[in-house]
Amino acid sequence: MEKHLKKVNHQYIRYANCWEDADVLLDGLDINDGDKVLSIGSAGDNSFSLLSQNPKLVVAVDINQIQLNLIELKKASFKTLEHDEFLQFLGFSYCENRLPLFEKVQAALEPSQKKFWLGRMDEIEKGIIHQGKFEKYFQLFRRRILPIIHFRKTVHSLFVDKNQLEQKRFFENKWNSWRWRSLFKIFFSKFVMGRFGRDPKFLSEVKGSVYKFILKESGSHLSSTQCQQNYFLDYILRGKFGVGLPHYARKENFQKIKSNLDKLVVFKGYVQDVFKQFSSFNKFNLSNIFEYMDAETFARISKQIIGHSLLNSKFAYWNLMVPRDVTDVDASVVPVVSNRLNGDNGFFYSKFLLNQKLC
Repeated sequence: MEKHLKKVNHQYIRYANCWEDADVLLDGLDINDGDKVLSIGSAGDNSFSLLSQNPKLVVAVDINQIQLNLIELKKASFKTLEHDEFLQFLGFSYCENRLPLFEKVQAALEPSQKKFWLGRMDEIEKGIIHQGKFEKYFQLFRRRILPIIHFRKTVHSLFVDKNQLEQKRFFENKWNSWRWRSLFKIFFSKFVMGRFGRDPKFLSEVKGSVYKFILKESGSHLSSTQCQQNYFLDYILRGKFGVGLPHYARKENFQKIKSNLDKLVVFKGYVQDVFKQFSSFNKFNLSNIFEYMDAETFARISKQIIGHSLLNSKFAYWNLMVPRDVTDVDASVVPVVSNRLNGDNGFFYSKFLLNQKLC
């Protein structure tokens, strides 16, 4: 894994948002007072959401220093801003001038972090949640490809309140056109996604057709009423979180997260490196890191994680296009069914897995 990921370019913001559903994650992990959580850093969103449940510790780990800098910026935003300012500064809502808000935020940044962001003020001014490579990939799709496929009115109609039968008919009769399928095939191919979205190294373990998989998953979701309130889908197709906010950005969670910021530790390195400094984790947010590993590496890293976990520890992670299940690696780990009734807003993932260590 180490050699594999060293070939990945880490010189820019790869993800400005976390694209896993934090509500599903929190329901599965069931964080309690005293829990110690190991969380994949990425854009930091879901690590902040974990803080809302009052754990004892959350260690957000990532090998990309730029992603860690982004987490520090968001952390400083929580510390120094009120909720409406927080939304404006990050880019969730309109802001005519973000510089005065950055003046407040930078007061909570370490000197090295302050220097880093002063050198990237263009990204700050445009709203940092829109500045990741993955977000720009969606922007390219929305601005260049989607208008060729559908009128703006049709896109808005997708989110209009409809019953299940009406939504399914809308998808079949209005949305799922030959242009949608044809241009989707090109833009969400393995080559184009690797070139403009995810790094090609992250797709090295994918054996099947990328576009066919995403077309199938998106078709199922766009045929359902859940898509009408899916904030991820809203951002992809309309460029905003208009139908809802990610968990960490919601007003009802803001003060809870703010009051627990001292429990968040940002760690640069691989997951297995964390255990050299910290121990006794009992909850794990592993995002979809297993997607990037070959089978041998997946088994080795999984065993290391399990070996450094406590009895009854819970592990939450997603599969996209590469099937990985920790229960296949260690018999002490068993599958757990999540109690969440609503579906996963990360509709592009094939599966959310929740496991528990029993012995």
